[in-house]
Amino acid sequence: MADESLPNLDAACFAPIDEARLFDAPRPRHKPRILLLYGSVRPRAFSRLVTEEAAAILRRFGAETRSFNPSGLPLPDDAGADHPKVQELRDLVNWCEGMVWCSPERHGAMTGIMKAQIDWIPLALGAVRPTQGKTLAVMQVCGGSQSFNAVNQLRILGRWMRLLTIPNQSSVPKAFTEFDETDRMKTSPYYDRIVDVMEELVKFTLLTRGCADYLVERYSERRENAEALSKRVNQRSI
Repeated sequence: MADESLPNLDAACFAPIDEARLFDAPRPRHKPRILLLYGSVRPRAFSRLVTEEAAAILRRFGAETRSFNPSGLPLPDDAGADHPKVQELRDLVNWCEGMVWCSPERHGAMTGIMKAQIDWIPLALGAVRPTQGKTLAVMQVCGGSQSFNAVNQLRILGRWMRLLTIPNQSSVPKAFTEFDETDRMKTSPYYDRIVDVMEELVKFTLLTRGCADYLVERYSERRENAEALSKRVNQRSI
């Protein structure tokens, strides 16, 4: 392209990359805050057991963890946002700096319980986007052979929610064979992979949480906001 002019670019809203905001931003000193969600309410839910193992690993890496029990969470739009379980979930999402989503695979997909939790997390709460710029790790448990349908769907949802979804992931096949009589996970390559995923999640959270707002700042939104401001300032009457 010989002509490098950009006539469609709004110069007032275009911002060169500010490396200082990326590399010299103040770094929080508190422990990384990680929320874990799982997709089953069975008494012996393997997605819950996997997140419990993951939480213990995260704490060993120096993170602070909290888990949400989806039991009692209403179907999306079947209750108001003031429902106690909805408020609990949203408060935890606001609190965290990263998340772990772990779903069983049911009928070749994530469970409705998993999807309902994500559907109750809004893209915006007032002027605040509760998920944007936070990190995400995705995992699944399988009743049979290894599959990646659920984690692939969770990745799509993570991107839609503007989460920084890390590259690594975990899928545990025949999960009922991977836990002992005390519900602790046995030593295996599947356990090692969960350690890998949690290690990567903590690293990405530490790297990005100080500059998360800048990482997800967008030219299109700056331009949209500028247009809205211009219309408001230039209107003839209120």
